[in-house]
Amino acid sequence: MRPARGVLAELVQTVHAEAGRGLQGDRASATKSTRPGGGNRQVTLIQAEHLPVISALIGRALVDPADLRRNLVVSGLNLLAAKSLFADQMLHLHIGSEVVLQITGPCEPCSKMEQVLGPGGYNAMRGHGGVTARIVQSGSIAVGDPVRVMVAP
Repeated sequence: MRPARGVLAELVQTVHAEAGRGLQGDRASATKSTRPGGGNRQVTLIQAEHLPVISALIGRALVDPADLRRNLVVSGLNLLAAKSLFADQMLHLHIGSEVVLQITGPCEPCSKMEQVLGPGGYNAMRGHGGVTARIVQSGSIAVGDPVRVMVAP
């Protein structure tokens, strides 16, 4: 969670996801969007499998996921493949028993990656930055919750 711009991420064990807004306590949820369903960047996700790749590309033993400025780290799932290719066959990402997300696009790295990861940090993140999503159904998310992709009803 990042409660404000420029503040270091806070690691939490549970969080409430609010449909159309974002994660409670994160700066992205502070302002209500005028778009139906809210903005496309309510939640950011990154694959755990990309962390060692980013580490290798910047020459570090490991990288702290909190430094990458993403809200959720998931494993065992190709996040890029969770974005629907067809408007009539929407895919949803289900987290735990309550939360439903819709992947809205790739999460490109920001210029802060050079500052946080060092020289080459921005380029190391390209293609490994994860995805953005909007919250379709509210609920609680806890560390260790299962994540699955399902075709929307």
